[in-house]
Amino acid sequence: MTRRQLIDVVLRETRPLKYPRGRRLPLYVWALRGAPPEADDAALEGLLRELDARGMALLAPWATGKRRDKALAAALRLARAQKKLGLSVGVDAIRPLYAFFNGTPETAHIDAQGNRFFDESFHSKRRIGCPFAVQGRFPIIREQVEFFADAYRKAGLPIDFIFSDWEIDGPIEWNAGWETAKRCVRCRKQIPDIDDFRSFQATFRRIRAQMQRECFARPILDRFPGALAGNYGVYPNDGWRYWYDWFEDFNPALPHRFDQKEPERPWWRPEFRETNYTFAMPVLYTWYRTFDWYTFKDPDYHWFYNMLKIASNAGAHTPADVPIIPFVHHTLTRSAREPEQPHVKPMSERAYRELLWHALLRGHDDFFLWCPNDQVAHEIKPVHEVWAASLQYNDFILEGVPVTFAVPRTEGPVVSGLRLGNRILVRRTDFGPVAGPVFIKVGGKKVPIPPHPGQCSVIELPQP
Repeated sequence: MTRRQLIDVVLRETRPLKYPRGRRLPLYVWALRGAPPEADDAALEGLLRELDARGMALLAPWATGKRRDKALAAALRLARAQKKLGLSVGVDAIRPLYAFFNGTPETAHIDAQGNRFFDESFHSKRRIGCPFAVQGRFPIIREQVEFFADAYRKAGLPIDFIFSDWEIDGPIEWNAGWETAKRCVRCRKQIPDIDDFRSFQATFRRIRAQMQRECFARPILDRFPGALAGNYGVYPNDGWRYWYDWFEDFNPALPHRFDQKEPERPWWRPEFRETNYTFAMPVLYTWYRTFDWYTFKDPDYHWFYNMLKIASNAGAHTPADVPIIPFVHHTLTRSAREPEQPHVKPMSERAYRELLWHALLRGHDDFFLWCPNDQVAHEIKPVHEVWAASLQYNDFILEGVPVTFAVPRTEGPVVSGLRLGNRILVRRTDFGPVAGPVFIKVGGKKVPIPPHPGQCSVIELPQP
C-alpha cells in the first residue's frame, strides 16, 4: 500500500476522540511514518488535523545514503506543519542507527590463528562482529543522526518524540554470542572473566548501551533536552527477561530459570539508565513460541500471563517521571524459523483489549502499535479504542500510582489499578468462573473488588 492508502485505512477504522487528550501523549502507529509526498501544504495540514482529532501523529522517517537529502526535506516540511498547528513533532530514527556492524573485516572477531569471523546466528544478513572493534564506526553513525538533528535546530524546529527500532546490531549475548566471544582473542583479553556469563553479559550490554548513548541519545538530547528518546526493547527491569525476539533462539547452555516451560533469562539491569533514554519501550507481542510455554486451560491466559509479566516488569521498575510507551501487537507473531503448529490458538481480541487496559493501570502511559501493512485494518481498532476510552481517566493515568504488579500464576481474577488520593481506578478481568469479590491490599487495608466485566471502576477507599 502507498503511504496515503495506509493513512486512509487508519482514518477509516478509527473515530474522532470523545474525550480530550489533554497532556496525554499521542497514540503512535507504525503505519503513520511519513506524509504522502503528493500532498500540498494545505492538504498536509488538513491531514494532520484529521489525525490529531483521533489523537494520532505522523512521524518523519529519517534516511541515510542517497535518500537522506530527500528525506530531510520531507521531514522538515512535516515538522514545520506540525509546529504551525501546535502539534507534537515526532521522528522515526531507525535508518540512521544502522549499521555499526556493516560486515567489514575491521569489525570482525579474531581467533587465535588470526582469522577474522562473525557471529551469524541471528540473521543471515546481519554479521555481528567484535564489540572491541566497533569504535571506528561511532563517528559514522553519530553523523547520520546529527545531520538531521542539526538541520531541525537550524530551522528552529523542535523534536518532541524520537524512537528507533535498533535490534540486530551491536553486541548481543544470546544465541551463539557467548560461544563466539570466547573464540575471540580480543574479547578474551578485554573480558578476563569471560567464562562467567554475568560478567560477559554486563560487558556486552554496557558497550551496547554506550553505542546508543553516544550515537543516538546524546546527539538528540544535547540539542533537544526535552525530547522523548527511546529504542525498541530498552526499559528498566527486575534483572530478568520474559520474552524472546524473533531472531533469538533458546540456548539451553546459557543461564536461565523456568516458569513452567518458559525459560526466563538474566538481564543486565542498568541498561536503560546507561543509554540516557528518556522513555521506556517494552515489547508486548504475541510471540508464537509463548503459547507452548504454559499449561493453563484457558488459551487466552497463555498470552495474557506472559504479556502481563512484561508489562508489570516495566511498570514496577520505571521511575514515575519516565513515560512507558510499549510496542504492542495482537496478531500472532511467528518468525520464518518456527514451524507452524495448528494447536496454537491466537489471543482473542477481548483478552488483548483487557491486556492493554491492565498495562495502562500498571503505569504505562501510551502505546506504539507495530504491525505489517496488511494487518493495519485489524490492529488499529482495538488499540485505538482502548487508548481513546482511557482518556476519560486522564487524571488517574497522568498522576495515579499503581496499586499492584501481582501476576497470578493460576487462572482466575486479575486486578490492576491506579491510586489517586483517596480513590482507585481498577479493572478486574476474570479467567474462568469466579463468584463474588476479590481483595487487594491498598495502604495496608484489604479492598474488595467486585466483578465488573469489561469495565473500569472508581472505588473510594475507606477513611481511616
